[in-house]
Amino acid sequence: MAVIITDTCINCAACIDECPVEAIVDEDENPTGEEIYYVYADKCVECVGYHDVPACAEACPTEGCIQWSDVVDGMPASENRQSAGTPVVE
Repeated sequence: MAVIITDTCINCAACIDECPVEAIVDEDENPTGEEIYYVYADKCVECVGYHDVPACAEACPTEGCIQWSDVVDGMPASENRQSAGTPVVE
């Protein structure tokens, strides 16, 4: 997965509106059953080729909600990424 949305998510939809590849789904479509938004790893491109940083994290009003996860083989990875578990935007 490229980025993850943590359980501090307030379900505001800001990230969904900003994702250029529609990799984020709301709590109703979250395959884990959790009541937070979910990022599909096989779709997330970390906004490489679209924005300097992941647009979802820039739009998110909840500090630290969107964090880096492991890099997915074959998917783009931001050159600015930090280690898994660190917030994308601080």
